[in-house]
Amino acid sequence: MVLIGLSSFKLAYDAYLQELPKDHPANVQSALIDKVFNYIFIFEMSFKLIATGLIMDEGSYLRDTWNQLDFFIVMASVVDMAFSSYDLAAVKIMRMLRVLRPLRMIAHNPELKMIINALLDSVGSIMNVLIVIAVVYLIFAIIGVNLFKGKFYYCSIDIFKIHTAQECEMNSG
Repeated sequence: MVLIGLSSFKLAYDAYLQELPKDHPANVQSALIDKVFNYIFIFEMSFKLIATGLIMDEGSYLRDTWNQLDFFIVMASVVDMAFSSYDLAAVKIMRMLRVLRPLRMIAHNPELKMIINALLDSVGSIMNVLIVIAVVYLIFAIIGVNLFKGKFYYCSIDIFKIHTAQECEMNSG
C-alpha cells in the first residue's frame, strides 16, 4: 500500500516535470524511480502468480477481476518500459495508463473493494432512475414549450432599435 501511495505521489509530481527537457536531471531521476516502481510491481505480480497460479485453479490469479486489473496495469507498464526509447503514439498511451496505478489500492483493501463492488452493482438501478428522471424532464419540457411558445418573442430586423411585436410583424410581412 505504501508503494502504491508513493507511486501515485510520483505520478502527481511528474505533472510538474513536463515542461522541462527530457535530459534534465529531474526527468532522468523520475524515469529511474518509475523503473524501480515498475520492477517492484512486476516482482509482486510474479510472486502472486507463483503462489496462486495463473488461471487454471479456482483461486488463481487471473480469476479475480481486481487481479486482472492489476495484471493489465503492470503489463502496460512493462510495454511502456520496453518501448520507452521510441516516440510512438501507442507508447504514449501506455504511459498514460500509469494513471491507473492508484486503482491497485482497491485490490489490496477489502473494505474499499466491497464498496466499489456495491457501487458497480447499483449502476443498473441508477440507470433506471435516470431514465425516469429524463422522462419527467421531457414531460415538463413539452409543457413549457406549449405554455411559453411565442411569449419570449424578439425582433431581429434592426438590432439597434427596439421594436414592439406589432412593428416586427408589420416589417417582416
